[in-house]
Amino acid sequence: MIDMDRAIATAVKTGKVALGSGNAAKSAKLGRARLIVISSNCPINAKDDIMYYAKMSSIPVVIYKGTSIDLGMICGKPFMVSALTVREPGDSDILKAVKEETEASEETEMTTTEEMDE
Repeated sequence: MIDMDRAIATAVKTGKVALGSGNAAKSAKLGRARLIVISSNCPINAKDDIMYYAKMSSIPVVIYKGTSIDLGMICGKPFMVSALTVREPGDSDILKAVKEETEASEETEMTTTEEMDE
């Protein structure tokens, strides 16, 4: 399993990213994002907008377990970051990490569903 913090930091340093919930919603509307990362304490209205447009554009969204302060620190910024849009991952394996997480959660859901059926 790839460390999400390291993957985000690498994407910020070597790839093309945009910070902020406004940029994330706009990128999701236009379908220009490869991935969107949202902090756990992102404002509800911003989070809902991002999730809606990302779903319409089939863009994966990851809820980061830390706060916007933590996400800002990982990005190397001295301010809070509520959302991060990855346009190009650069040298980061963040897209691979997200894919692995999604597959693992789907397997867990399938196992739980099978156990309930029995």
